[in-house]
Amino acid sequence: MQSAALAPTLSQALWPARDTDAARWLRAAILVSLGVAALAVAAKMRVPMWPVPITMQTFVVLTIGAAYGAGLGITTMLAYLAVGALGADVFTSSSAENNGLSYMLGGTGGYLVGYVLAAAALGWLARRGWDRSVPMMAAAMLIGTVLIYVPGLVWLNMQPYSQGWAWTINAGLTPFLVGDALKLVLAACILPAAWTIFKK
Repeated sequence: MQSAALAPTLSQALWPARDTDAARWLRAAILVSLGVAALAVAAKMRVPMWPVPITMQTFVVLTIGAAYGAGLGITTMLAYLAVGALGADVFTSSSAENNGLSYMLGGTGGYLVGYVLAAAALGWLARRGWDRSVPMMAAAMLIGTVLIYVPGLVWLNMQPYSQGWAWTINAGLTPFLVGDALKLVLAACILPAAWTIFKK
């Protein structure tokens, strides 16, 4: 019986890697490309929510990390950031005029770094079986969410327009808590449900 420490990720279970280098590279390239596309689409989706509309990007970040594993999850996030750095309009508030490195070094830069950290953590935890049950997956998602917010808030507070930590918390955390809580619950349910369907 395979130990939880070596548990496969959902992507490995659904699409096992082949023995040849070419097949493994092709699989990785396809998964990374799909992940980058999903992140770009999710960044532009706005779901009505109180007190502010939310995007589904953090949901996709956390789900990719858990489904892909740490290595492929980090690669996907770095590929997404590279596409954005080249000027593609793939971020939540980016546009034809505000994109690339200038956008990434703005107020949201810390959250983008957090995406990489969160994907790594979710992938590491998924390899240890945390994605098989709702309570453990919820805990993993909470950890990932914290890893997004910590560098995001620190970076936002360092911006020249910051008015201190109270302003930073009110601008970069408080308005998004309700939406992120709902996304956390949704993601915590989807991965264990996917495993249940796969096993059947």
